Amino acid sequence: MATSSDLTPGPGEIFDLLSSHRRRYTIHYCKRESEKVSLSDLAEQVAAWEHGKEIEELTSAERKRVYTSLQQTHLPTLDDAGMVVFENGTVELTDRADELDIYLDVVPGDSVPWGVYYLGLSTFGFLVLGGLWVDVLPTDSVSTLVWVALVLALFAVSAGYHAYQSRKRRLGNIEVPP
Repeated sequence: MATSSDLTPGPGEIFDLLSSHRRRYTIHYCKRESEKVSLSDLAEQVAAWEHGKEIEELTSAERKRVYTSLQQTHLPTLDDAGMVVFENGTVELTDRADELDIYLDVVPGDSVPWGVYYLGLSTFGFLVLGGLWVDVLPTDSVSTLVWVALVLALFAVSAGYHAYQSRKRRLGNIEVPP
């Protein structure tokens, strides 16, 4: 990746950068390729994603519309923000593009938000603690330490799975951008 030493854009500027699907697709494609890409290849892939087609099925007009838009608007915007280096018909992500990851967390629509999940898990932990405190949970056959270990194991497994899912669904790691 190339480097950039300009000041980091604020959240408002970053959300503005990411407001265009073509800029998000550009970042996604460049992350997947992890090296310099040609504007032509980028435009073809972005057009294919936009139209839900294979690259070979694109028309010349579809390619050209995306190529022109990327060249004249989106890549200069990303370049000015220090997220890519766009020169001589090539595009390369800068190290600063990694700063966008926190804004690009991809959460599937059918999943429970992790904050809600951990709130439920914490509630379960407090219920176990309360049950142990008022002697509702059996401590004859199962020691208090086993109950505590069970709650901690649930948190550890959940956190591990959460970390795995977050990495797997990060922009640039999935086949088609959201």
